[in-house]
Amino acid sequence: MPTTYPTELKIKTIRRYEKGESINALSQELHVSQSALYQWRKEYCSIKTPNRTYTPKEFDAISRRLQKLEHQMEIIRRTGYLSNVPLQKKLATLEELYNQPENPYSVHDLCEALGVARGTFYNHIFRRADRSKYEEERAQLMLKVKQVFDDSEQRFGAEKIRIILANSGIHTSRKRIAAIMQELGLYSIRVDAKKQFKKKQQCAKQNLLKREFSAGHPNQIWVSDITYFKVKSYWVYLCIILDLYSRKIIGWRVSRHMSTNLVTTTFKAAFEERGQPRNLTFHSDRGSQYISKTLMGLLQQHGVKQSFSASAKPLDNAVAETFFASFKREEAYRKDYTSEQHFRRSVEEYIRFYNEVRPHQTLNYKTPQAFEDTYKPVLPENSV
Repeated sequence: MPTTYPTELKIKTIRRYEKGESINALSQELHVSQSALYQWRKEYCSIKTPNRTYTPKEFDAISRRLQKLEHQMEIIRRTGYLSNVPLQKKLATLEELYNQPENPYSVHDLCEALGVARGTFYNHIFRRADRSKYEEERAQLMLKVKQVFDDSEQRFGAEKIRIILANSGIHTSRKRIAAIMQELGLYSIRVDAKKQFKKKQQCAKQNLLKREFSAGHPNQIWVSDITYFKVKSYWVYLCIILDLYSRKIIGWRVSRHMSTNLVTTTFKAAFEERGQPRNLTFHSDRGSQYISKTLMGLLQQHGVKQSFSASAKPLDNAVAETFFASFKREEAYRKDYTSEQHFRRSVEEYIRFYNEVRPHQTLNYKTPQAFEDTYKPVLPENSV
């Protein structure tokens, strides 16, 4: 029957081993086999780190916990959620943790956790006071501009407001006042006020769809929208055009710039590809790219009626929003993009899948391509 040794003896023996005595000498003195001593060493020999000393059991527990945490971090990384959080939101979160009275984390730990460069974070912290002062001054200036504008019964423009403010001791530029007026939506009475009012009223009535997302034939109504994704350290933007009849994606472009050019090039390519259709309606939200003079002029040139969602009403463009939701859920959030080219290939593959493979509930579970292929124009009764 194997000999059972007290735990206290085992620990004392291993402590002697840690101080330099050999396994062979301890075995001969204590009449304990060397294999038993090696087993004791495995169980009781201390593991030293810069911060503290651990028993093997404690170290094993910490190793298992570390492995679990690494798995959790890998899952978070693969979802891509952190890369989709805006930088300003990350900085605000880090600042809140950094300013806590008993903050146990270093700046390095904080920034590494959310993938923020330390220089960016320090710049955010050290300039915070100056930025807060500037924002407070700007808020006061905005209030003064609004007061002068209202006192003039909405007659004064930026230059006249600048002069009145200067007379009261507030000196600023006409350009800054004009920017504030634009942000506040303050427009002075102009010579062409009646024309501008009618134009504004006309634009306000241009939601031609009014959430009726149906069309009688292809190339009757197109809807468009833009979304964005972060690839590595930069953003990429995806513009799509969808035919409302079949829900088919008929045009798309990826760019690093959310510009009017992104929309116009997408439209031009789709317009040519679809045979320059007539009596077409183009629906979108009121983003600056869609209300630009360049795009509006292009659509007028081709005889295309333009329709807009109401401001802050994403449901007015629900079909495009639904496509983006499907793309993100079924494709983008399952990938960790390594480059713009990688993202572009992913979009191309998903749109092919969406158009040609994926059944659509609204289309009686046909694919957009199959639904469009079955379209037969209604001919007049007296046609041959």
